[in-house]
Amino acid sequence: MNVFFALLISAGLGYFLGSLNFSIIVVRLMTGRDIRDMGSKNAGLTNTLRCAGKSCALLTLVGDLLKGVIAVALSRLFCHLLQAGLMPGNDTHYIGYIAGFFAIIGHVFPIYYGFKGGKGVLVGAASFLAVDYKVFIALLAIFVVMLALSRYVSLASIISTAYCPLATLLMSLIVDEYPVGRSFLYMLLSLPMAAIVIWMHRSNMQRLIDGNENKFSFNHIEISKD
Repeated sequence: MNVFFALLISAGLGYFLGSLNFSIIVVRLMTGRDIRDMGSKNAGLTNTLRCAGKSCALLTLVGDLLKGVIAVALSRLFCHLLQAGLMPGNDTHYIGYIAGFFAIIGHVFPIYYGFKGGKGVLVGAASFLAVDYKVFIALLAIFVVMLALSRYVSLASIISTAYCPLATLLMSLIVDEYPVGRSFLYMLLSLPMAAIVIWMHRSNMQRLIDGNENKFSFNHIEISKD
């Protein structure tokens, strides 16, 4: 029964915290406009930077990162208090993946904003920062390299996210030296997290194929002419 409540609490905390979309909140407070009616109409960091400026983008970055970290941290705390570990020694590491997945779901389909949100990259990254910082660092490195090479934020996000399950498995097996079964469990739990983020980038994939995806610049966002 404790495990059931642990899963329920983690899912609820993840979803309701994830539904706090800081792109929507910040842009509305600072400009009086709805980011979902601006630019690409995506309630995410890149569109916020492009349409509302660096101050709004910075606050969005901080807010969306914090909600993912807090969702995972609070879920682990409650589950530890409930002694709801499924692993030997009351290990509640698995619960971070549950909270992180539902935080992404909340960000993508926020209950507070008519179920119309962002693509889940930031909150997904934040969840992994809290779940396993080593996986976060590995994925961040892949993202930075791909962004530097391609200048496509969407492509860098898709590729780094696609490596998430593999990075989770390798870090669990090689660095943390978890048993094989536990390592594969963590990999399997990371799969839906990666899948939802990649799925939400399907329109970006089409624009990449068509050659009209927006490129990133530290000074401005420019339209690709490639």
